[in-house]
Amino acid sequence: MTSWYVASGGRQEGPYSTSEILTNLQGGVYGPNTHVWRQGFQDWMEVSQCPELSPARVSPPGMPPRGGADEIDFQIVGNEMQYVEIELDPQESAVAEAGSMMYMSDDIQMHTVFGDGSEAPGAGLFDRMLGAGKRLITGEGLFSTIFTYQGRGKGKVAFAAPYPGKIIPLDLKEYGGKLICQKDAFLCAAKGVSIGVEFQKKIGTALFGGEGFIMQKLEGDGRIFVHAGGTVVQKDLQPGETLRIDTGCLVAMTKNIHYDIEFVGGVKSAIFGGEGFFFATITGPGHAWLQSLPFSRLAGRIHRAAPQNNAGFSTQGEGSVLGKFGNLFER
Repeated sequence: MTSWYVASGGRQEGPYSTSEILTNLQGGVYGPNTHVWRQGFQDWMEVSQCPELSPARVSPPGMPPRGGADEIDFQIVGNEMQYVEIELDPQESAVAEAGSMMYMSDDIQMHTVFGDGSEAPGAGLFDRMLGAGKRLITGEGLFSTIFTYQGRGKGKVAFAAPYPGKIIPLDLKEYGGKLICQKDAFLCAAKGVSIGVEFQKKIGTALFGGEGFIMQKLEGDGRIFVHAGGTVVQKDLQPGETLRIDTGCLVAMTKNIHYDIEFVGGVKSAIFGGEGFFFATITGPGHAWLQSLPFSRLAGRIHRAAPQNNAGFSTQGEGSVLGKFGNLFER
């Protein structure tokens, strides 16, 4: 009998039989990106790379079935201030946050829906209110805007990033149908992607995690677009590999990554180090996306540089050696 071992939440589980692995995959306990090992493997492999486990690659429970989300083509334009242009076939749709649209073709119709528009056709008011409530908890608005192409040929709609940074295109099919991201990272997606709530399990993570108790979970089988500040880097963590990062720099991660909060250590380092009292630890296996400039850090710098107490804008440059004494020479 073949014995399988699974890397989950930074721990090794097993041994399992092939039938047990298949059952867990079909039940959504594991996904295509879960790392497994058996005798004969030189290293850990993802489920999607194991031919004997390929029949179990099905959609996890609670997510739309394969083909549920619209297939969309796209192009990301720009460098520091990017926007994404999505190409739609007739009757295809994209869903986005209100106010993010940049331009659209003449035959695209837009309408506002309660929630994220991922509910099944004929869903009742309660289901729609539940979807809207999840969005409200994660800091998003109660309403989303759906853009549907009603013409012939191809239609285009573009969505702009809210501040300098990068737009990350991700296909949920490649990550087991689910990604976890910070609550203001979502920009737009193919219609059918569900935007939900991911509660942190530990109270320490909830209180000191930087992003708060609530994070977003994006579920489905479609394309999503996540926005991050500054430069974006993808970290591919091996089973048991741990990375310590600033709490605000974590943009998104796959569902198998274990996320926790650690105290910096010495009181002197916490107070005078400028990095805060806590940092995040993420443990593989899985993928994580980090940003070099969280919006909270950018907003803090702007606030410190802005005039205080309605004093008006300062006329000296930041590099002035005179500082405030330069005002003595002003007329």
